Amino acid sequence: MSYEIISSAGQPIPFEIGEPFDVVEAIEEYGSHELDTYFESPLPDGSGLMSGGGAAGRGNNGYLARLDSTGSLRWVAVMFDSNPFIGVRYEGTNAVFTNDWRNQLTLDLTSPAFR
Repeated sequence: MSYEIISSAGQPIPFEIGEPFDVVEAIEEYGSHELDTYFESPLPDGSGLMSGGGAAGRGNNGYLARLDSTGSLRWVAVMFDSNPFIGVRYEGTNAVFTNDWRNQLTLDLTSPAFR
């Protein structure tokens, strides 16, 4: 799936969702094993929460995660050579995430990939 992030300068930044991968293997390869949680935000419908953050140190790895109402992981998106996400706001069924450069990513949470 391809998405577009619009930067604060109004320039599109491509964002593609790739195939699932082995997180442990990626951590071993990239050497990042520490993530800071910058936000946890309850979903408006009460079905769980969104979490986001990034790697300590250089801050060039970011993640987004959706947890269900019991706190179990539904999905996680890890971005390498990216920036950590620091917040989220909700607009209807969309979650609008902001990274530390103020770039935004909008995901429709009703899409099967993000439920």
